[in-house]
Amino acid sequence: MPAHPAVWLAAAALWAAGNAAAALNVMPLRDVRAGMHGVGRTVFQGDKIEEFQVEILGVLENTGPRQSIILARLSGGPLEHTGVMQGMSGSPVYIEGKLIGAVALAYPFAKDPIAGIRPVEEMLRVDAAEPPARLAGLARGELLPAPASGSGDGRLQEVSTPLSFSGFSAAAVEQFAPQLRRLGLEPRQGISTGGAPGDTLGDPSKIQPGSMISVQLMTGDMSAGADGTVTAIDGDRIYAFGHRFLAVGPTSLPFARSEVLTLLANTNTSFKISSSRELMGVISEDRSSAVEGRLGTRAALVPLDIAVSRGGRAVDAYHMKMVNDRFLSPWLLQMAVFSAIDATERAAGASSISITGSIHIAGRTDPVPLRSIFAAEGGAAALSAVSTAIPLAYLMQGGFDSLHVSGISLQLESFDARRDMSIGNVYLSRREARAGETVEVMTQLEGANGAELTRSVKYTIPTGTAPGTLYFTVADGSQTSLTELRQSMGETPHSAEQLVSFLNRVRSNDKAYVRVWRPQPAYGVGGEELADPPPSLALVLGSTQTVSQARNSKLAEFTLDAGDVMVTGAKTVQIEVKE
Repeated sequence: MPAHPAVWLAAAALWAAGNAAAALNVMPLRDVRAGMHGVGRTVFQGDKIEEFQVEILGVLENTGPRQSIILARLSGGPLEHTGVMQGMSGSPVYIEGKLIGAVALAYPFAKDPIAGIRPVEEMLRVDAAEPPARLAGLARGELLPAPASGSGDGRLQEVSTPLSFSGFSAAAVEQFAPQLRRLGLEPRQGISTGGAPGDTLGDPSKIQPGSMISVQLMTGDMSAGADGTVTAIDGDRIYAFGHRFLAVGPTSLPFARSEVLTLLANTNTSFKISSSRELMGVISEDRSSAVEGRLGTRAALVPLDIAVSRGGRAVDAYHMKMVNDRFLSPWLLQMAVFSAIDATERAAGASSISITGSIHIAGRTDPVPLRSIFAAEGGAAALSAVSTAIPLAYLMQGGFDSLHVSGISLQLESFDARRDMSIGNVYLSRREARAGETVEVMTQLEGANGAELTRSVKYTIPTGTAPGTLYFTVADGSQTSLTELRQSMGETPHSAEQLVSFLNRVRSNDKAYVRVWRPQPAYGVGGEELADPPPSLALVLGSTQTVSQARNSKLAEFTLDAGDVMVTGAKTVQIEVKE
C-alpha cells in the first residue's frame, strides 16, 4: 500500500536533517554529557567573532514536543558582567570542534550566565512538517496573544529577540510594546542606527557562524529590525536564532549583516546595541526551533508611502518598504500609520484624522480604495491605524496567491477639532404612497455647537411593488456595511475577484446611506445579494447550503454626502404602500 503523503514528508524532513547534520560535523545530543567543556562564538564588538567558554551542566529532556535543552554555564569576555544577552540567540556552541547547538534560552534576572542550548538536530528539522503556531494574525486591531515559553523569574525562557525601531514615535513603540512582548520580542527604540541597508547584496563570505544578522521588517524613514546570531551555514543555507522569531512558518523576510556598537548590561536581560549593514539574503522558514534562510537572495518588499497634512497644508511625508507577509504586513502598516499621526497630531484633546489612499495589487488596474475619518477626544490615531490595517489583513490573509500587494499609498490629514456629526431626525414627505409615486426622505445631521445639516433624496416606488410596509433606514457607513455584508463576512471567498469585491463594497464613514428595504428574504450568491427573487427561485436558493440567506431585502440605496466629517448613528422610518 502506498505511504500516506505525511509519511513521505516526515521521511524527507529526517533525510534532509540527517544530510545537513553530516555536512556540518555535528555532535548528536545523545553524546552530550555533563562536565563537558566547549566554546561558543558570537560578536561582542563590531563584526569580530569572538569565543566564549561553555561548561555543560546537563540535558533537560522533553521540555517540549520532540524537544530537549542542553543546560550550560557560559564564561569569558563580558559575560560575567552582562550574562546571556538579547542578540546572542543562535550563537553556535562546539565541543571538540563539533557543533552541538545554539544559545537560545536563559533565566531572566539570573546573576550567573546560565544558558539553554538548542540541540542542533532540532534546528535542522526546520521544515514544513512543523506547523507555525505563534502568530495568528491581525484581529480586532491587535495581534493575538501567543503562548510564552515560560513566565516569572525562575523558569528557563527563550531569550527575547530585540526588535529595534528607528523613525517611529516613542508613543507608537509604547502602544504596541505589550503585543510585541507576548510574541517573544523586546521592542527597543534608539538602539539601532536603522535606515535602509541598501539594495545591493553583500559578500556572503562576511557571514560566518557567530555573525550577527538583523531581520529587516521595514526599511526607510521608519525601520524595524530584529537581531540574532547565525548558528550554522550549509552551502547558501543558514540556520539562526535557535528559537522562533514569530513562528509564521514559510515566509520571505530580508536579513542584513549587523555590527555591534556596544553592550548594555541590564538587571533583567542585557542586550547588544547594533547597526545593520548590507543585505545578505532572505529568511524563508520561521519555526519553533530556528529560522532558516538563503544567502544571496532577495525578498520582494512592499513600498509604503504616507503623506501627512494639517488643515490642507503638507506637513511631512514618509517613504518605506516593508516585508510582504500576510501576518506581519498589516501589523507594520498599523504601527506606521499610528506613528505618522502621533508625530503630527496632539495626543490629548479633540482631534480628527482623515485617511484616503489605496492598496495596489499587482496585475490589476483597480486598487482597493481606503477612505475613513475618525474624530475623538484622544485616541484618533489608534482608531485610524486599525481601520487602515484591517482591509490589508483581509486581503493578504484571504488565501489567494494571485493577490500580490505591490504598494500602499496613504494621505493623512489632521484637524485640531472634532469633525463629526450624528444622524438626528429622519422625515418622509408622506406616510402613504402608491406604486409609481415619489417619496422624499429628509435627514437632519447634528454636530457640535448646534451645527445642523439637512440632506434629502427622492425615491420613486417601482411599478408593480406589492402593498405593504416599506422601510427607509438612514445609517452610517459601518452599520450599513454590516447590514449588507453580514452574510458575506461568515463566508470564505471562493475567488480573488469575490474577495476584492467585498472590500470595495465596504462603505466609508464620512457619509450617510439611505437603504430602502422590506422584510423579505434576500440571498447571497457569489458574494452578491439577490433581493426578493421570484417564489420559484427562492425555493431553489433556500434549499442550497452554499447560498446564504438574509432576512431583509434591499430595494435601493442612496448616498448622503456630509462633507469631510465622520457620520455616526442610524434611524429607520416607514411608509405604507397602498394598492
